[in-house]
Amino acid sequence: MRIVGGVGRAGAAAAAVLALLAVAGCEVRDTGAGTTGPGAGTGAGSGGRHRSPAGTRNAPGGDDRPGAGDGGGSAKGTAAGSAAGRTTAPAAPPARVLWSRGDSGRSVRELQARLRQIAWLSEAPTGTYGPLTERAVRGFQSKRGLPATGRTDTVTWRRLVAMTHAPGTWELYPMGGQPAGAPDARCLTGRVLCIDKTSRTLRWMIDGRTLSTMAVRFGTQYTPTREGEFQVYWKSRHHVSTIYHTAMPYAMFFSGGQAVHYSSDFAARGYAGGSHGCVNVRDESAIARLFAQVKVGDKVVVHR
Repeated sequence: MRIVGGVGRAGAAAAAVLALLAVAGCEVRDTGAGTTGPGAGTGAGSGGRHRSPAGTRNAPGGDDRPGAGDGGGSAKGTAAGSAAGRTTAPAAPPARVLWSRGDSGRSVRELQARLRQIAWLSEAPTGTYGPLTERAVRGFQSKRGLPATGRTDTVTWRRLVAMTHAPGTWELYPMGGQPAGAPDARCLTGRVLCIDKTSRTLRWMIDGRTLSTMAVRFGTQYTPTREGEFQVYWKSRHHVSTIYHTAMPYAMFFSGGQAVHYSSDFAARGYAGGSHGCVNVRDESAIARLFAQVKVGDKVVVHR
């Protein structure tokens, strides 16, 4: 073998390669003479530092998560690793619908009364979820950034309750329709117009059995309806008051000038008004039927 400067051709070739790498800016480590080839840099002479195959150098601290290396395709690996570690929260279920068009009952009446408190509904509560209630609910929802469905769900109801107060009896029944109270003991025998000032109702009863019930209105503070037990002493189908010159159709007089009769004012304004002492009925067809059944001499009981 020919020796060049005390170094063989293989040594000269290795030295040339190392010099070229150094000029190119690559890291050059002393691996000991004659240790070139695939195993170079992995022996004891490397000072114990492990080097992975080209393009897959381990990150400092031994991080071996997918995509943590700096070789080709590391960006894709990082995205995949992030997606694998991220948990997506399930979509919240839609709010439960409590009432919608066609429903009825006291709860619907309360909904309407609360909407009325904040001027979303102008009509008096009816207890029936109709088109006007649906429109009011839709407007309320839209104003507050809620899904404007017109149906009252749990979210809509909670928001409405937070903005209003619990309605009283006469907010729930400003035009009548309230349930009747228990009849007075004096109403349980005979033919009786049993009139309850507390529940504002009139029961037509025969021998303790209720045949019909209707909402009534009474006199004001200065013209109160008298309480006690009376009798119907006169009936006047087309009566007109001689004092106030107002119509009192289907009048059934029981105490002086006080009578049970139909009131167009009660039909129009509900409990916003009052009588001069008479017992007003707002349902004209109901009192027309009652007038036909009641006889002079039948008992009248006005109680609380």
